[in-house]
Amino acid sequence: MEQGRGKLILVTGGARSGKSTFAENYALKSGKRVLYIATAAVDDEEMEERVRLHRENRPSGFTTFEERFHPHLVMEEEQGEDTLFLLDCLTILLSNHLLKEAGGSMQEELDRAVLDNSARETLHYVSTLAKIMQKSPSDVLVVTNEVGTGIVPEHFLGRLYRDMAGKANQVVAAAADEVWLLVCGLPQRLK
Repeated sequence: MEQGRGKLILVTGGARSGKSTFAENYALKSGKRVLYIATAAVDDEEMEERVRLHRENRPSGFTTFEERFHPHLVMEEEQGEDTLFLLDCLTILLSNHLLKEAGGSMQEELDRAVLDNSARETLHYVSTLAKIMQKSPSDVLVVTNEVGTGIVPEHFLGRLYRDMAGKANQVVAAAADEVWLLVCGLPQRLK
């Protein structure tokens, strides 16, 4: 690890595997000022309830920034050696970018060329973000979902998203100093 930069840590796993809890505990144990970057948007009642539960369960000492599209802006503004950024989560950030670039809708009628271009632009942003996180003087802990272990999605948009998430996770994992996989609440260090 280069002198003057923090660690980049990636935490991955399936839905409800314990990723966020592990990441929050990791951040607490760091003893650093924790800045939580939430990427989720509240677009319906179900998501509103999920976000409410996350907020309630989040440690009270964390400072939360809600940034759906550009978490690097928070990192550039707030960075410091005494800081740990907890970005939760990369896969939601991907869907935010994919849908923004594609016109903001999850409808299957979207043009495939528009979606393919949006996926390329989103992966370019993730590549840039990974470099920013890797060079940050702050520690950066990224939570993401492992979406490639399930069935092949029936629709094009689902397959595109799954493939994009897999590629984005590989980019961040390659840049990371540590990679953790959570299964059934049990952490396994991969890197």
